[in-house]
Amino acid sequence: MLNFYGESISSRLLLGTAQYPSPRILADAIKSSGTEILTVSLRRESAGNGAGGKFWDLIRDLKVRVLPNTAGCHTVREAVTTAQMARELFGTDWIKLEVIGHHDSLQPDVFGLVEAARILSEDGFKVFPYTTEDVIVGERLLEAGCQVLMPWCAPIGSARGAVNPDALKSYRAHFRDIPLVVDAGLGRPSHAAEVLELGFDAVLLNTAVAKAGDPVAMARAFAGAVEAGRLAYEAVPLEPRDMAVPSTPVIGMAVFE
Repeated sequence: MLNFYGESISSRLLLGTAQYPSPRILADAIKSSGTEILTVSLRRESAGNGAGGKFWDLIRDLKVRVLPNTAGCHTVREAVTTAQMARELFGTDWIKLEVIGHHDSLQPDVFGLVEAARILSEDGFKVFPYTTEDVIVGERLLEAGCQVLMPWCAPIGSARGAVNPDALKSYRAHFRDIPLVVDAGLGRPSHAAEVLELGFDAVLLNTAVAKAGDPVAMARAFAGAVEAGRLAYEAVPLEPRDMAVPSTPVIGMAVFE
């Protein structure tokens, strides 16, 4: 069972809500995944022609927790303002904080991220910061008031999986008692299983499901992968070895000449 800011969550799979072929496919994929938390964009809700209102009605009908995000924000001021507007619109003090620093890689501006996290935490927000796997930045975010960290494993939408698994493993070891969610760069269910096997508490993804040939089936596949990865971690898997080790003992075996 996960615990985010005092709230118990059963599913270790968090999903985004953008880029799905249709509202019906979005709803079916969410149901198939078993997720309890959806990220939503203020820009999507504020869309014209009534589309935003219809989208919000669909999300409310799914009976899941909403995690608004500040996607697309490149400055502290923009991120803070977006978060405040999202709190009013969605009625929640949870916020996925993004402060983007690089247009191509969409890597977080970690300096702006820490500053925005501090401002929002002091304003009563429960911040879920999209960050890098740098442990020093993680420490600064905790000092700023965050109780959850969300390191990337690859650039957003790249579908590359864990580019630096050793860094992620060190990150998990450093923050032993902090809920950690791997956010961005997951492309296949096996990628999700891999990071759960490293001990991460959950994954957040969007494109890998939304842009799949069959988003509903892919959502179900990720749900199974997350569960398998967590079970494997709890079962304590073998560490890689440099040499072969026979599974059948050779001592005491009969010798034929």
